Order: sequence, then structure tokens, then C-alpha cells
Amino acid sequence: MNKIHIVFGAQGAGKSTYSKKLSKDLNGVHLSIDKWMWKLYGEDLPKPMNFRWIMERVERCEKLIWSTSEKISKSGCEVILDLGFMKFKKRELFKSLSDKHNIPTQLHYIKAHHSIRRKRVLDRNVEKGETFSFEVTAGMFDFMETEFENPTEKELKNSIIIDTNPDLKSLLS
Repeated sequence: MNKIHIVFGAQGAGKSTYSKKLSKDLNGVHLSIDKWMWKLYGEDLPKPMNFRWIMERVERCEKLIWSTSEKISKSGCEVILDLGFMKFKKRELFKSLSDKHNIPTQLHYIKAHHSIRRKRVLDRNVEKGETFSFEVTAGMFDFMETEFENPTEKELKNSIIIDTNPDLKSLLS
């Protein structure tokens, strides 16, 4: 049985980019909440956005993603979960589900400075590159900033920590 990799961090930290690379490196299966939500509910998104409506559907997707992850892992493949995992409680839930089914987990904490993450998110709206699923406005970014719960010391102790802040040299060139 292979691991389930729980990739978490604030929006714009680089979770999707990292998860895609990790899935290639491990020859694993990358499951992204953004992709599931967009494919299943994108055409039905209420205007203006309704947070409660969205979160109800995220919960549905997460349940299905968990059962899919369990089957994939038990079939001998690594699973990379790119579900945001903004809340400690959600990270703990997926870890406890894995423990309950004797599936090893690895936490991956992706971090970057607020200003870098904000710029990435707003640039992604314009570029519509590989990690673009839907437009995140400045207001949505600001709201979601209040939703992320920083990792505990215990989580960090058991996590691979990836800092995606560009180094000073790359900023100056």
C-alpha cells in the first residue's frame, strides 16, 4: 500500500504546481479539488458567489475524493491530494481516515509570503495557465486569507516544508 500525500498551504502558495510535480516524480495520481469542483459545478456557480453553496459541494467532492484515494492507494499507487486543506480539522480528518485504513500519509506544507501569493493568484486570473480553474478576485483572496489555519508545531514536525518564495536574486533579475 502506498502513501496518501496531503498537500496544504494558503492560496497562491504553489500547492497545485507542487502537487503536479510530485505526482510526476512519484508516478502518482494527483487529485485536485479545483478540477473536481470546476468539472462538476463550474457551469452552475451562482452569481454572485455564494460561499455556503460552494462549501456544500466541496464537502461532497471531498467524500468522493477520499473513497477514490483509498482505492487508488490500496491498488499500489501514490495519491497526491491537492484539496487546499485550509483548516486543521480537515487535515486531521484525512489523516485519521488514512490511519483508520492503515494507509501511510505524508504532509507537505507549501508556503510563501502573502504578497507573493496575492500576486500569483491575481496574475493567474490574467494568464489562465495550467493551474487556472476559475477567477479569484482580490476580494475572494482577502476573504480566503482569513480562512487558512496555520499548521501546528506537531504538523510541521511531520511535514515536508516547501518554501516557494523566490530568492532575492530571481526577484532582481
